[in-house]
Parts: sequence; structure tokens; C-alpha cells
Amino acid sequence: MVAGMNDASEMFDVAVVGGGPAGLAAAIALAQTGARTALVARRVPYSDNRTTALLGGSVGFLEELGVWPLFQDKAAPLREMRLVDDTGRLIRAPEVRFVADEIGLEAFGYNVENRNLVEALERCAAEIATLTRIADDAVSVVSGDAAVSLATTSGQSISAQLLVGADGRHSLCREAAGIAVSRRPLNQAALTFNIAHTRPHLGASTEFHTPQGPCVFVPLPGNRSSVVWVSSPKEAERLFGLDDEALSAAAERQSHSILGRVHVEAGRHVFPLAIERPQHYAQRRVALVGEAAHVVPPIGAQGLNLGLRDGMDIAALVREAKASGEDLGAPKLLTRYGAARRADILSRTFAIDVANRSLLSDLLPIQSLRAAGMHLMGSIGPLRRLAMREGLAPSWRAG
Repeated sequence: MVAGMNDASEMFDVAVVGGGPAGLAAAIALAQTGARTALVARRVPYSDNRTTALLGGSVGFLEELGVWPLFQDKAAPLREMRLVDDTGRLIRAPEVRFVADEIGLEAFGYNVENRNLVEALERCAAEIATLTRIADDAVSVVSGDAAVSLATTSGQSISAQLLVGADGRHSLCREAAGIAVSRRPLNQAALTFNIAHTRPHLGASTEFHTPQGPCVFVPLPGNRSSVVWVSSPKEAERLFGLDDEALSAAAERQSHSILGRVHVEAGRHVFPLAIERPQHYAQRRVALVGEAAHVVPPIGAQGLNLGLRDGMDIAALVREAKASGEDLGAPKLLTRYGAARRADILSRTFAIDVANRSLLSDLLPIQSLRAAGMHLMGSIGPLRRLAMREGLAPSWRAG
């Protein structure tokens, strides 16, 4: 339901700021605990054509929320992942293939266009009685001893025991909580677009490793794939500026024609890459999720999967706190949330950073180590299966 914009200040158990996929999922999960939840976010159509590979427990989480059935027919299964060294260097790694049925899975996950995911989340959110939608932007947040207060652009004000900041990398909620963030720009940019092609992808995602970064072709339903092409900022801008015919030819060359003739679909997006990490994941009645809590390059499809696990964990803690009658924004709960998220986020960030640095390095010893590591993963079954399981979700997570 939608709250009227002139309503008097109202107290909620939890308020979520941010209407992206991570914020919507967190709001739904929190409301389904029985907590009176406010979602503060304008309804804005998803503006670009990016996709998300939902891995590990992400699909299970969305199934629990009742969201997965609303878009599963628009998602493509990822049954195989190929890593191909396309650097042309003297020391090259062998190709590595990860196949889902080797670890007893039908698919590693499913790739979906974000606009379809957001549409499904919006539909689900609209049907939950304990979730109040405030279709506006938050302009001020004040964290007090007993509650967090926020005001919107239209002058509406609300309060909550706990505020969940899902408002992106320039988070107002994070700033209000006094949480500092470290930022490390990478000398790389990612170009994203979707393609149609003449050969079937057969559920295989193929990642070509180039001297400037990975270029990955990820299945979409039908003879279509999404492309994430990481390169230097200058090269990304050059590719972005090509007409459709020239970009189609460039993508076909980069894919070594494994998908046949390629045709670029309308819509493309380019963005600079960085690694960002806050000093704390929760503080002063504010818990961070999604890009407010972590920004990583689009390598290994970890970004939104981490964000969904953020929502999963904060909802589980709120459910426990409600059952025992605890204050939902108490330092004890926030400390537990930070502990739950820290190892997961730091381990993923570290793995992505090391993989990226090793690919970009011109040092022969680093190239040798990378090639040796890829060879071991490709040739030693138990090590390959461990890498597959850990790539989907950390095995030490409870539940």
C-alpha cells in the first residue's frame, strides 16, 4: 500500500531507504517477519539493460519471498561456465570448464534482466500488508538514541527502530550513521549490452580473459546473451561510441564467433569500476545493504548476490529480535549483523581483487602463478568442485 504524502509522522519497526533490487528484497524479507516496514523509494522504471546472474542461495531466497515464480520464465539457466585465456601472452592459462552437474546441480544459477527482476520484486512488495510504500526520496536522516528519523522531499517524516540503508554507493543513510568508506578506483570500465546470436549458447557462460580485463557472454532466454566487457576506460568509451554494426562485429570477434553471427540489441551502458568498503556495516541504528555496504567490479557475478545475502541476514536477525522482544536497532543486533556480513563481503572482495590484479599483471611470475592455479583447478576434480561450491556461496554460512 502507498502512504499518503501528507500523513503525520509515523513510527515503524524498520524503514528501508532505496528501491533497487537489494532494497526491495530486503524490504520484502523484513516485512515478512511481521515487522511494520516502510520502504522509502520512488517508483522509477529500471533505466538500463543490465542483467544479474543469480547464484547460490539467491534463487532460494527469492523463492522464499514468493518472487521467483513471478519472473522465472524470463531467466536463463547457467549450466556451464568457461574461462578462456585470451591474453595472447607468452604464458597463458589453460581453458577451465565448470559444469553444474559435476556438483549435483541442474544449474549454477539463472541470468535475468534486472528490469524483469525489479518488476517482480515491485509486484511482490505491493501485496504485503505489513509493508508501506512511501514513493518519495529521503532527503535527511537523523539517528537518535531511541529511533532513526527521516524526512522526504515532500516533507513527510517517519521514524523507525532500525533503518536499512539500501541507497547505493553515495548513501545518505551511511553518512547519517557516521560510517566512513574507503574507495579505490580501478583503471577499468565496464561496457554492458545484450546481443542476439545465430548459434545456441546451450546454457554456457563464457568468460574471455583479455589483458585489460574479462569479457563475459552470459546466457539469456532464447538465442540471446548479455555481455559485460571490462577494459580500460578509453577502450570502453571507444566501444561505447561504435554504431550497432561495428559493435556487433567487435563482439563477434571477441567471442571468437562461438555464438555465430552477433547482433547488438538497443541499449548500452558504460561505468567506471572501483572497490568500495565501509568501515562498519552497521552503526547507530543503521544497517547497510547492497552498494551502500560494498562495491565490487562485475567479476564473478558477486555484487547483487552479496546484496541479497545482506537482506537475508538482516531479516533473519530482525525475526529473532522480534520473537524475543528486543529493540530492533539495538547495538547487539547491529554487531551481530556486522559479524555476519564481514567475512562474506571481505572474502568475496579479496578474491575478486586478486583475480583481477593477476589478470592485469605484466609480471611473468604472476602470470605463471595464475596459469598454474588455473591448470590445477581444471585438472584436479576435488579442487575444481570446491571452487565451484565456494564460488556460489561461502560454505561456512549457516543455513
